[in-house]
Amino acid sequence: MIISRVMTKNPVYVHPDASITETRSLMDREKVGHLPVLDYNSALVGIVAREDLFKASPSEATTLDMYEISYLLAKMKVREIMAKNVITVDENEVVEEAARIMADKGIGCLPVMRGSLLVGIITDTDLFRVFVNVFGARHSGVRAAISMGEQPGELARISGAIAEKGGNIVSLVTSEGDDVAHRRGTIKVEGLSKTEMEAIMKSLPDVVVEDIRE
Repeated sequence: MIISRVMTKNPVYVHPDASITETRSLMDREKVGHLPVLDYNSALVGIVAREDLFKASPSEATTLDMYEISYLLAKMKVREIMAKNVITVDENEVVEEAARIMADKGIGCLPVMRGSLLVGIITDTDLFRVFVNVFGARHSGVRAAISMGEQPGELARISGAIAEKGGNIVSLVTSEGDDVAHRRGTIKVEGLSKTEMEAIMKSLPDVVVEDIRE
């Protein structure tokens, strides 16, 4: 899946000289947790997160009253708190690469670029939606988590056995197993009962059902 298909297009952004107060209001209004920062030539120069705004605000131990705090936040600019070395991703990159970067770097979003032009943003929320779709979470059916042999044709054999009994696979995801000889798979199937699905899996050599549910 390509990032351009799942990203938030034409994201809301702020300029570097926007105040903290303005930026917080914009985030609240748009219900977002990150804002790209663009200069007046539409070049990406930074990114600001809601956490950055919290860090910039005076602590509860401050002796300032609410009017003084509001004044200070209105004077403070985004350029003072934004992250400047922004990690970006191309719109034609695959979703799993964006997820890997975000996981490895411990960040919650990536601006999406077309050359030097900002065209979108992909966040952890967008990736959660992909996760839901990939696992077929909105579909009814029987979900089986299995361990299977790591060998050519194994998925074809499993899917063929399901199709032979009239089942329709709506989701099939694999990941590394407990050793190099096995992979772990999660299959969601429509058109079969839990009992029928369990019987199919048990009839296949080197397939172990770890969990099965409707």
